[in-house]
Amino acid sequence: MPENYIVRYLPLLFHMLIAAVLAGGMVVLSYFVGYRRPTRAKMSPYECGMTPVGDARGRFSVKFYLVAMLFILFDVEAVFLYPWAVILRQLKMFGFYEMMVYIGIVLVGLFYVWKKGVLDWNQTSTRRGTI
Repeated sequence: MPENYIVRYLPLLFHMLIAAVLAGGMVVLSYFVGYRRPTRAKMSPYECGMTPVGDARGRFSVKFYLVAMLFILFDVEAVFLYPWAVILRQLKMFGFYEMMVYIGIVLVGLFYVWKKGVLDWNQTSTRRGTI
């Protein structure tokens, strides 16, 4: 290992140090200089302009998390369409057929989830909603 190995990273370390000092300085400065006059209205919890109802630690249905995971899954799969669309002319018909197979697989997964009733929020049966 050369002697100057650490020296190469000094600009990066200085940059990170300056960024940390500036960020910390802004937070500390705003604490001391900032104008604060807490009132009852300012200290009350804000929830879309409505008075909060119930406990903040309330339980959510498993369907909520399942739909959230499915959204992320299909969202990530949709991201793969953008690079394909950019180079579609270079890929010609082979790339088009490949993407049709990919979209077909995604649609099979979507129809499977739909048929299982995972996307139906009004369903009360827990047995039908599981995958």
